[in-house]
Amino acid sequence: MSTHPPAVAARDLVKTYPGEIKALDGMSVTVAPGTVFGLLGPNGAGKSTTVKILTTLARPDSGSALVAGHDALRHPDRVRRAIGVVAQRSGADPVATGRENLLLQGHLYGMRGAALTRRVDELLDRFALSDAGRRKVSTYSGGMQRRLDVALGLVHRPDVLFLDEPTTGLDPEARTAMWAEIARLAGDDGLTILLTTHYLDEADRLAGRIAIVDRGRVVAEGTPEALKGELHGDAVHVELRDAPDPVDAQLLRAAVETFAGVREVEVDGRRISARADDGPAAVPHVLAALEREGAAVAAVTVARPSLDDVYLRYAGRRFAEADGGAEAGRGGGADPEPRQDADARSAAEAATGSAASRTSAAATPGDAR
Repeated sequence: MSTHPPAVAARDLVKTYPGEIKALDGMSVTVAPGTVFGLLGPNGAGKSTTVKILTTLARPDSGSALVAGHDALRHPDRVRRAIGVVAQRSGADPVATGRENLLLQGHLYGMRGAALTRRVDELLDRFALSDAGRRKVSTYSGGMQRRLDVALGLVHRPDVLFLDEPTTGLDPEARTAMWAEIARLAGDDGLTILLTTHYLDEADRLAGRIAIVDRGRVVAEGTPEALKGELHGDAVHVELRDAPDPVDAQLLRAAVETFAGVREVEVDGRRISARADDGPAAVPHVLAALEREGAAVAAVTVARPSLDDVYLRYAGRRFAEADGGAEAGRGGGADPEPRQDADARSAAEAATGSAASRTSAAATPGDAR
């Protein structure tokens, strides 16, 4: 076990927004230095609020947060000098060139002269933006703009980099390229990265360790393989032609559970999910049990455990259901960004983006309360 202090340590964070919306309900995470740590959860789970607190853009109602060895609540200015932030929304000034954005970011952190010029050239080259460096950012594609956002977060060589939903809105090619760059930052540079995402495959591929977040708290934590390994056997998924009513759903669950080796049966709308010691052997028995109950089956699949199965086990619902539910209507435990906390959003732009905001933030930004 590492004897080094954690790069990020949050303890029992609670945050409630107006309207009694509890975004965080005892959130605790610890990130070891030099690792990629993923906060995985549906929209509204509390990931962005957690990042805002850790990056000093919001204050919790209670709890503590240490980032890069500094108390984020008592010494936010020290934290800001030690971190890079890539927010969900691009902070680059669209009417300035990519190079101008990077130079201004360096100036805000007190960098000058040849050292800053070399750093800007290095980042433009690293993110394949050298040819576009003198073009206005408004002419960049989505993937180019996102690469520039990451470069802006790295200008001052931070100890910890926060990536808040870094690939949202990117096409598959740009998304794959961003994955490769994030892996390189962690592997070659040894940078500590805290990544938030609602993409299951992204967390599985990039994060050495993940925390699954639901309703403002961590419901499971570990390496992706360890979390999936806790679910012994195979995942069996059955798609019904019609969704059963609540009473029939209970009957179907009981019918499937009668076969030895089948457990953790969940009925979610038209979908029935179960764990089985031997998935292929269990399928004929499961289908026969459903047929006896008069349930028409549309499809059946058998697979090794996934992070979606892990989420189902600990949160009691499918990831897609939780993600869609947060978008449709935000209730208790919902992370209200982007509709609320406008002050924090403005501070994020000051810390990571637009020239108009960043000029006023300068190199010694104050507390974003």
